[in-house]
Amino acid sequence: MAVAGVAAAAPASAAPVLVLRDGHVRVRDERFPGRSDLSPPAPPDRTPADRARARAGRSGGPTGERARAAARTERRRSPPQGPSAPPNPSGVPARQALDQLLASGQIDQPTHDAHVASLDHALSAWGRLTGTRQAELGAVIDNADSIASSGQLTVPRLGAVFSTLDANTQWWTSGPLLSQGQRVSVGSSPLVWEYYPGQGIELQMLANFSKANGLWDSGSNGALRNLLGQLVPLAADRGGWPAWEYYFQFDGGMPPWTSSISQGTAVQALARAGQRLHDPSLTSLGQRALTAFLVPPPVGVRLDTGTGPFYLIYSFSTTQQVINAHLQAVIGLHDFWQITGDQVAQTLFQQGDTEAQAVLPRYDTGHWSLYDQSTESDLSYHQLLITFLDNLCQRTNAPIYCDTATRFRQYMTEPPTVTPITMKIRSGGPARLSFSLDKISHVGVAVSNGKGSTAFSTSGTVGRGQHYFTWPSPASPGRYQLRLSATDLAGNHAKPATATLQISPGRKHPSRGRARH
Repeated sequence: MAVAGVAAAAPASAAPVLVLRDGHVRVRDERFPGRSDLSPPAPPDRTPADRARARAGRSGGPTGERARAAARTERRRSPPQGPSAPPNPSGVPARQALDQLLASGQIDQPTHDAHVASLDHALSAWGRLTGTRQAELGAVIDNADSIASSGQLTVPRLGAVFSTLDANTQWWTSGPLLSQGQRVSVGSSPLVWEYYPGQGIELQMLANFSKANGLWDSGSNGALRNLLGQLVPLAADRGGWPAWEYYFQFDGGMPPWTSSISQGTAVQALARAGQRLHDPSLTSLGQRALTAFLVPPPVGVRLDTGTGPFYLIYSFSTTQQVINAHLQAVIGLHDFWQITGDQVAQTLFQQGDTEAQAVLPRYDTGHWSLYDQSTESDLSYHQLLITFLDNLCQRTNAPIYCDTATRFRQYMTEPPTVTPITMKIRSGGPARLSFSLDKISHVGVAVSNGKGSTAFSTSGTVGRGQHYFTWPSPASPGRYQLRLSATDLAGNHAKPATATLQISPGRKHPSRGRARH
């Protein structure tokens, strides 16, 4: 069935993209409907909870069973430090893979030579660079070698891998240093890249198909055709079906990998463009791309549960069941079905819809939304989730989507509740001031004496549940006033909670006996 139009997945917003062309950088505003990036990854050596507990032990920061929510929020706010230079990248595995493709007749000599030239150019540039620039370009060369070493540098991936290499060579030799998450374009290409510290600038497939949806929504048919003309050849073969992959290390995953949210947005954009541009090849490509939702990880994104398939945000991880990614995939499948009448898309939508309705209550804490099975959403993800629920409410009229969207919207107006737990501590050593919280918030604690003088104060962002602040050196014994404040991510202020804090003298250690003479 063909329809004239389907509501966009989320309102379009303008975002700056730095465009490097002929050695000069200018800013271009692009429209990306909805949030179109992936969550910044955790450093590989520690989980969010580990880091939160370490901070608590050192400087009185928060901790608790749900401290990883605070750590995730902190990661999104604070870009990681610049990367250190990797070992000398060799380019040998990538070169050997190209030689093998040539020897087997899978590529011709000009194609082989062009990619070898790109590799040589990148290695030469790497040798001239220093610091962050050298580290970023080296990481991209290493990723290409890693893909080649694993036997995954196949012909369909050559375009994406070597365009990534060329773009990074250009950027780090003539472009400015970037901040985490900055989006860029290189040359005359409309493709969007995103900066991931320690991984260089990388093709951001979710952003590119989100951009395609924005062009479709604005009626920019020429620009839409141009963008898809460059995106379509970048589809990789993941087993007889096309996927738009990511070619860098992320959150413990090694390249190449794919995502339900980018693949769902891709099939949505392809259906829309196929109809608008009267191009059945785009529709056919989208039909084949649906296979991602039929195949389990690590190749596909389908995780079958007791209630249906959950569409995973990362093909390399079955443990991160991110609800916004699943919902956007369901929306994309719905729109593909409605535009094309494809029965596979219909089945995948209905299965994903059944799963979404079954699991959605688990992502409602009663005061805020969850991002995955345990971590509360940050503000933008909470708002994005409301948008997706609104869209599913409009598409399906299912009460659970409509009611949950209303409830999540209400949570943005309700203040948090913070409650003191610790009423007694001892002097003479570090002490914990425990409290409970009903939603992710920035919590402050202050301890004052009867004269109004502050003996201790600190603050931090923590998730719901029980937490504590560490007071390294409690004040002298006596009665003090404890005051807790909290402000949630939407800016709602809790009613301050106060309590009397009794500080007792530290325990005296018994004598261990007289010294011998």
